[in-house]
Order: sequence, then structure tokens, then C-alpha cells
Amino acid sequence: MVAPTEIVTSSKKRKNFKEGGIPSSKRRAVAETEDTDAMAKIQQLEDQISESRKYYNNIAILISMLNVDVKGTKPNLAVAVSLCRVFGRLMAGGDLSETNRAAENEKIVVAWLKERLREYQRALIAIMRESDPSSQITALTLCMRLIHERAAHLPGDDTQVWTSGLFKSVVEAVVEARNGQALQCEFIDKFAKEYEDVRYHMFSQLSDYAGTGRDTELIEVLISMLSACDTIPTAEQKLEKFYTKTSKKNKKMTSVNSHKKQAQDAWLAVLRGGLSESQRKTLLRIMVHSIEPWFNRPELLMDFLTDSYNVGGATSLLALSGLFYLIQEKNLDYPQFYPKLYSLLDANLLHSKHRSRFFRLMNTFLASTHLPASLVASFIKRLARLALNAPPTAIVAMVPFMYNLLKSHPTCTLMLHRVINNKDTKAELEAEGMDDPFDPEEPDPTRSDAIESSLWEIHSLQSHYHPNVAAIARILAEQFTKQMYNLDDFLDYTYLGMLQAELGTEDKPLKRIPVVEYQIPKRIFTDRLLEEDGGQDTAPGHFIRSLWEFS
Repeated sequence: MVAPTEIVTSSKKRKNFKEGGIPSSKRRAVAETEDTDAMAKIQQLEDQISESRKYYNNIAILISMLNVDVKGTKPNLAVAVSLCRVFGRLMAGGDLSETNRAAENEKIVVAWLKERLREYQRALIAIMRESDPSSQITALTLCMRLIHERAAHLPGDDTQVWTSGLFKSVVEAVVEARNGQALQCEFIDKFAKEYEDVRYHMFSQLSDYAGTGRDTELIEVLISMLSACDTIPTAEQKLEKFYTKTSKKNKKMTSVNSHKKQAQDAWLAVLRGGLSESQRKTLLRIMVHSIEPWFNRPELLMDFLTDSYNVGGATSLLALSGLFYLIQEKNLDYPQFYPKLYSLLDANLLHSKHRSRFFRLMNTFLASTHLPASLVASFIKRLARLALNAPPTAIVAMVPFMYNLLKSHPTCTLMLHRVINNKDTKAELEAEGMDDPFDPEEPDPTRSDAIESSLWEIHSLQSHYHPNVAAIARILAEQFTKQMYNLDDFLDYTYLGMLQAELGTEDKPLKRIPVVEYQIPKRIFTDRLLEEDGGQDTAPGHFIRSLWEFS
């Protein structure tokens, strides 16, 4: 007989042995010890540099410890921060300043230190371009700290560091950074929006950068960065918050016009670049609120806006507000504005996602009581004609819009109630009807003869299949007792809103069940009726029968 095997159990947990039999807890302890030792070594090298100039070679050692290759993917940020402190103290102590009376060996030391500083700055720029978002933001903060120290302690270097030195490289790195959305937000929110001089020089650098011709992706980044700076200073505003003290002494930094000039140049450089269709539309959407207020001379936007207005489609719709701003505020002469606006009013517009925006703008454009009655009548007549084939969601906005136009321009109301006093003419019209004098193909709204026509289309809409449309069309057949309709109550009307209104909700159930009419066919595949239906000969069966083959 085989003896039973003893099973030994233990209440102790098994240790996790990995990587050569070393427990994971011990490996963590070793890693923490190594990190502590590394930090102690970095601090020791930094302290020695502060103690004596004979330890300046420690700077080269620290730079080598940065662990920044060409791609700058895995930097040692603790070393980067330590080096920033080292160079900050050297600048404050005057060790990076060179005088004419200095000895030759002193000049050599200063030149060597400046070279190490440039090497360190290149490493930070590489981190900003290629590293992970957290490291990119840290490198940006260190670069901006160096700019602050250089402007404060290196005489004559405050202008160069902004225009052609470190800040120029920082802006380029922010724009071109790999996965740099977080870096760009950090730069805009913490520096460009916060400090007047940083924003001023950013505009200057972006103007030069965009002027050299860039691809579509980089132009997209430039638009994003410029549009984020949407707080435009007023003429009476005092600019007082600066990143460096030297900026306060610069007259250009304290001038609102100078800031606007830099922003204007930056936007113009972007507008002159190779814009894609989507980028052009984005710029047109923010034109009035984020771009035009920066311009000391808004008329410089005239070519861009008129070109966009002439493109047609949604682009023309988006260009309307910017172009009208120039006409209204800057007396831009654009004689074809209303004919072009008239041409945009077509069937495609009624299905466009920009329909509400267009009607709001057109309400502004046609608000003046000084417009010719023939022009306003053409817009009313075209709206009525388009309403015959428009979706219900568009018609419910078009009819109140026509009501407001007729209320603002009483001369056009004869299109609703045209009185014919001649009996013979009246009898002839009742017997034979008349041709509509309105010419829908005429591009000039002042020559379409709409004022000689009538709004018979509204009478047709009163029999529309949708009860809401039919009801709202009847307001033009009643007395005009209401002063004006608020278009915002109708412009955002959607199919979903109409459906919910018809179906009701739990709180508002259906008043009556919808009636459904449907005739069920008595046969589909047979040519004869069933015996219980009489069995009489009939015509061939349903057309679906021809799609089948029976064996």
C-alpha cells in the first residue's frame, strides 16, 4: 500500500521573487536609495559651484547628467532645475558679464560659461520639442526663468534675449512641439495672457515665424495661440504687468497702439499664409470678436474678407459679419454687398448649419429704414418663393422674418393686399389669372420687379401639410397688430423640437391618437383572389411577384 503524502501548509504569505530572486519590496527600497543618492550628488555638485570657481567644471558634469539626447525623450529634470539655479546665481553675481578691462583668463572663463549656458538652453529646447507634456512644461518654466534672470542681470542682453535669443527659440519650440497642446496652453495661460511684454514679443515672433511660409498643421497652431489672446486692451488702459523690470522702461511696452500693431502684423502674416478651407472658416467665425479689435487699421482686412465673401457657400456666409463691420464702422465702399447677399439666399442655405447665423445677420443688414423698397421687396419675395420647398424648421423662421420686414418697410405691404380698381382688368385677372412679374433669375435685387408682384406663396403655405407651418403662415393674412417678432424664438427650431412638440411628454400626453391610413393588399404572389374573396379573375399580382422565381 502506498503511504499517504503529507501536505505541509503554512500561514505565511509567499514572497514575490522576480528578477534574479530579489523581492520586489527590496528592489523598491534599492531604487529609492539610488534616487536619494543621485539627488545628494546633484546637490553636492551644485553647492560646490557656489562655493568656489574651481568647481566650475561641475557645470559640464551636470549638463552631461541631463541625459538629453537628440530627441530629448528622457531628461533628468532634477539636474535641469539644479542647473537653472546655478546659472541664475552666476548671472546675479556678474560671473557671466564681460568687461573690457578684464584679464584675458577672465574673458576665457566667461566665454566658457556662456557656451555652457547655450548648451543648457539647447537641451531645454530639445526637451520642449520632443519630451512628454510634463517635462515640456518644466522646461518651459526653466527657460522663462532664465529669460527673467538674463534681462535683469546681463546688461544690454534684455532686448536680444527677446528678439533673437532664447525667447525666439522658446516660441518656435512651443509651436512645433510634439503633442504640444498642454505646452501651448501653459505658455498662453501662464505667460502670454499674464504678462504684457511676453505677449508683445510673442506677437512679434509669431509674425516673423508665419511670414516664412508654414504648413497647414503649424498654421493651425498659430491660429489657436493667437485666438487664445482674446483680451484686447482699450485705449485708456494702462499696461503695468510685465515679466521683466526692464520692460517698464520701454515706451513700446507701455503703449497700447504698439501692442495692437504687433498683434495686427501677426494676424496679417497668418492670413497671408496657405490657409485651408476649414482654417479660413475658423478665422471668419472669430473675426469680429477676436481679430478685428486688435487692428489699428481694420481696412487691412478688406482683401481677405472680400475674397472670402466671393468664394460662395458657407464661407461667404461667415464673411458677412466681418465685411459689414468694415462697411458700418470704417466706411468701406462695397457696392455689391446687397446683390451678393441676395445671391446667397438660396435653397442650399435653408439646409445649412449656418442658417440661423445668416438670418440673424440679414436681420441686421436689412434693419435700416433708408433701404430702397424695391430691394427689401426682392428679399421678401425670394424668401416667400424659397419657402414653397423649404423644410418646416426653416419656414417657421422665414415667415416671422418676412413679417418684421413688412412691418419695418410699410411700402412693401401692397404685395399682400394689392387693390385693383379697374373693373375690366380685375375681371380679366379673375378669368385668366396673371403671370408673376417677379424675375427670380435677376441677380440685382433692385431690378427683379418684386415690388410689382404679390406674396401668393404665403397663401399656399396656409395649406401646408405641417399644422405649425400652416398656423404661422396665417399671421401674414391677419392684421399686423404685433410690433415685432423675436427671431431668436424661431431660428433655433429643429426637427427634434417639432417631433417632441407633436409626441408630447409624460407631463403633457397626446390629446388624440394620430390617424394612420394604410390599405393592406389582399394578395402579393398570386394572380387570382382567394376563393373566400370570390375567386374572380383579376389583374396580375403585386409587383414584388416579378422579383421572385418559383420552381
